[in-house]
Amino acid sequence: MSTTHTSSGGAHPPTSELRAQQAARVPHRWRNLITLTGITVVDSTEAGLTTTLFPTIARALGLDNGHLGILAAVGKVIAVPFGPAWVWLASRTSRRFVLVMTTVLAGVFGIAAGFAQDFTVLLIFNTCMAAALIGGQPIANAVISDSFDDKSRGKAVGMFYGVMALLSSVLGPLIAQLSNFSDGWRWGMWIIGAVCLVASALVFIFFKDPGIGASETQLVDMSAEQRDTVRPTIRSVLSLFAIRSFSIMLLSRLLSGHLLIAVFGLQFLVTERGFSNAVASIVLLPFGIGYFFGTFGGGFTTSWLDRVFPARGRVAFLQIAQILFALVAYFGTQFDYGNIGVYAIFWGLMGLAQGLNPGVNRPIVMAVTLPELRGQAFAIFITIFEAIGWAIFTLSAGILADVFSIQTVFLWVLVILMVVNGLVITALYATYPKDVRNVDDALDARRGAAALERP
Repeated sequence: MSTTHTSSGGAHPPTSELRAQQAARVPHRWRNLITLTGITVVDSTEAGLTTTLFPTIARALGLDNGHLGILAAVGKVIAVPFGPAWVWLASRTSRRFVLVMTTVLAGVFGIAAGFAQDFTVLLIFNTCMAAALIGGQPIANAVISDSFDDKSRGKAVGMFYGVMALLSSVLGPLIAQLSNFSDGWRWGMWIIGAVCLVASALVFIFFKDPGIGASETQLVDMSAEQRDTVRPTIRSVLSLFAIRSFSIMLLSRLLSGHLLIAVFGLQFLVTERGFSNAVASIVLLPFGIGYFFGTFGGGFTTSWLDRVFPARGRVAFLQIAQILFALVAYFGTQFDYGNIGVYAIFWGLMGLAQGLNPGVNRPIVMAVTLPELRGQAFAIFITIFEAIGWAIFTLSAGILADVFSIQTVFLWVLVILMVVNGLVITALYATYPKDVRNVDDALDARRGAAALERP
């Protein structure tokens, strides 16, 4: 009978087929996925709360589009130092500890933000809440890569972001109804703070860290201590930029203009299409449902493409997603239909197109990076480059929207820039297969070295 650890003296190591089966059944993977989804819902709702209720906040505190841009942008810029810092702290302590601590801090700052009497105080506490919450995303993606093998990651990521979007789409309209009360937005902040505290308790109770590299076929029969012998260093983290596919994905992230719809979508419908805050928020539900079907269906489609077109299927799917979003955004934002039902349809289609991305771009990053570097890779991908992109888009969009219009900004960012993004992804057809082979070769070498050390 095959053993499950190389440290079992004298036993024969498992065959590659048995190791593949073990890699596909990492313990507690589904429970971890559900628990991490709760944290991400909090993160998403925190971002959505400000934008969903901003017209009401603007009336209460005398704000304009520029303030919305600042609020959203600073909340993302703060991720640049804090994202990698939380991942670094997790590597020195534990991922569970950092997930609990950051979510507790977010809850405290969220509650404090609800007491803000002016824009400066709101900005400070909202930014602190964002700084705390941002640690969850790169750590969660790294845990997913350690919990699911490469064949299952598309489905796992799709379910992760799909359920998050579905729950957020339900919470969004409910939160928007608070706009009917003079201090409704304050209650929204207090509620989100309380949800953060509950989410931290759930992580503390239910989360079980699978360990670095637990889902890799080459490493699955090693103990957690053997898999975790290679620790990230500044030099190894910087080496991520030498991975051509990873660098292309970073550039693509900077060009991901579709992220702007979450910040200015409702403001566009309120100020330029004449809907009330509560009526405009109706589009959040179809957007979330569309995003759910995009992530959920996209994840399963990615897994199917891996079997049919193993080398370049993911690349083609990612490229199609960018072009599809640009096409839908053009017809959804550049014409005045006068009916919220029509906009709800287009928002649903934009959610679908945007939702196609996580189930494929996350697995691409996972496939071209080594297990111990994935946390930092996602910190760079999500909390630095995505944050920089968000900051550029939201700050410039807030200013340009007051000078021209949000519709004009949407034409350049949601449509034209997304077409450019799709063209940039073409380079992955040449680099992605080679970078995947490089990771496989490195893991094979580690297994070979471990075999030589085995008594």
